[in-house]
Amino acid sequence: MSSLKNQFLLNPKIHFLNHGSFGATPKPVFRDYQRRQRELEHQPVEFLGRRATRLMADSRLALGKYLGTHPDNLVYTQNVTIALNIVARSLELGADDEVLTSDHEYGALDRVWRFLSKERGFKYVNQKISLPLSTMRQFVDELWQGVTPRTRVIFLSHISSPTAILFPVAEVIRRARENNILTIIDGAHAPGQIHLDLDSLGADFYGGNLHKWLCAPKGAGFLYARPEVQHLLKPLVVSWGYESEEPSGSTLVDYHEWMGTRDLAAFLSVPAAIEFQKKNDWNRVRADCHGLAREALNQIGKLTKILSYYPDDSWYVQMFAAQLPESINVSQFKVQLYDKYRIEVPVHEWNETKLIRVSIQGYNTMGDIKALINALRHLLS
Repeated sequence: MSSLKNQFLLNPKIHFLNHGSFGATPKPVFRDYQRRQRELEHQPVEFLGRRATRLMADSRLALGKYLGTHPDNLVYTQNVTIALNIVARSLELGADDEVLTSDHEYGALDRVWRFLSKERGFKYVNQKISLPLSTMRQFVDELWQGVTPRTRVIFLSHISSPTAILFPVAEVIRRARENNILTIIDGAHAPGQIHLDLDSLGADFYGGNLHKWLCAPKGAGFLYARPEVQHLLKPLVVSWGYESEEPSGSTLVDYHEWMGTRDLAAFLSVPAAIEFQKKNDWNRVRADCHGLAREALNQIGKLTKILSYYPDDSWYVQMFAAQLPESINVSQFKVQLYDKYRIEVPVHEWNETKLIRVSIQGYNTMGDIKALINALRHLLS
């Protein structure tokens, strides 16, 4: 695999295997980001007062083409947490309602739903999904065991954060639509790691991060809402877009895009990130990264003798999680990997299980994998 490491600003002395946490931005995209910031500072009133609306519309147009939807179905947010806070806080859920999810969800979003369930009285259900997985049907059937006549919403990750599993969300969405259940998808790890066509996918609401696998600057995310459900959303921050004096034609955009003075550069650099991946044949890059991930997972399994969570490599893409022995101290293990071996990789405890989550991006090489396996061999012995 031909490394793209010289295209990134990452410290070359670190084996960076943690793209999944915050991403990393290529040099050309970062230059575009800084150019936008300088334009703003050169003439703030011109930029924010006269140009911002058009610039943001152009950026959403490029994002809409990339994600397979009309730009009026999208609004930029700093990240998925903010995007899905908009949705969760907008829905009128009460004591007779339930929100169903899996036990693989991201902690920040779990907290959003638990907070609101205490405040409003609805029940938040974390349905257990058995591991290791066997079939897509098993996942959908196990999740569906949590559905009751009171289920109003299914909230689900597209690619789970702790376990890096690519969930079969399309089938969940289809079945939910048949049962008049709203679907909210956490796509934090999806854009850039898998192909997305949001209109075909059919989720009611979809939040995505663009600073992770698309490699846009930090603070670039989005919220998608199907036209039929956009009326359900209320502004998280009420500003000039509410009762707009110059409506754009999209209430979604008017209500949620303008929040007063803020740096728009990360949003405006998203087209540059899309173009960077296009120029570098990202389908090939993803395939190469998947191959490295498969090799790393196999090597870790040989070391630990612990069965993989994934029945085959169609269940993960460029990121995977592998179980570590129960005897390790998670905090110490992570520190040793970084301090002694200069490997940046998350090690955490999830559902009473010790996991290492490895991300492979275009800047990684077999050398990074060998360094990781060598470190694990010494630490686990």
